[in-house]
Amino acid sequence: MAITLTTPEKEAVLKLREALADIKKSAEVSADYTLWGVSLEKDSEDSRLDVILVKFLRARNCDLTKATEMLTNTLVWRRKEKIDDILSEDIDDTLYRKLTFFHKTDKEGRPVCYAFYGDIDQDQVFADLDKFIRWRIQLMEKGIQMVDFVNVDSMVMLHDYKDTSFFGRNSNSKAGAKKVIQLMQDNYPEFLAVKLFVNLPWWGSAIFNMVRPLLSEATVKKFVVCSEYVFSMELLVCVTPYSHSILLLLGSIPR
Repeated sequence: MAITLTTPEKEAVLKLREALADIKKSAEVSADYTLWGVSLEKDSEDSRLDVILVKFLRARNCDLTKATEMLTNTLVWRRKEKIDDILSEDIDDTLYRKLTFFHKTDKEGRPVCYAFYGDIDQDQVFADLDKFIRWRIQLMEKGIQMVDFVNVDSMVMLHDYKDTSFFGRNSNSKAGAKKVIQLMQDNYPEFLAVKLFVNLPWWGSAIFNMVRPLLSEATVKKFVVCSEYVFSMELLVCVTPYSHSILLLLGSIPR
């Protein structure tokens, strides 16, 4: 189903289009700069541009000034951190590939990202925090390649907390999580469709309260904390038929 914009959103997008030249100039990126493969030309007839721009507007409650600032800051960050080259970087993911990964799509064609927080060697995984963050950004950019900005403009996240320990999080893991959350909030607006939490331990609410100040109200509303049964039903409704094998992997239904 094609992505639709409301009338007020369309009007705001037109205004943001008019500001694109100044935004690119302020961010010190080239006049022919492309974001996620889409040209930021105000007169572009590519409908994907409107979908990308409205994401920044929605992230700032359609406040044109704030959306302009957010887009400008994102372009500055991408330039300074060389994010547009990150997909070509050879980042050794030996320690990370089983921690978080994308696996196919849900029934609406949205990429599904699985994150596992239990049974990992945090001293090893988070030893090089800069490398971990760089890898996580690269993974996000790979996920965006699965988004066409025509029929799909968001992703499904699934976080599994099986076998995690309240006392098992070291300072680097906490710092890494905080940094990644902030980067996603600041530079990847409205990419989250829904986030499912499964096998959440009793102390999970304490962790949530720690990161809650970093999250917008709109983001929090997309969170679904699932019991074993509810999780199984939620995923089976949301994800395509191969979800049974994923549920087995997660240990959320009998083998």
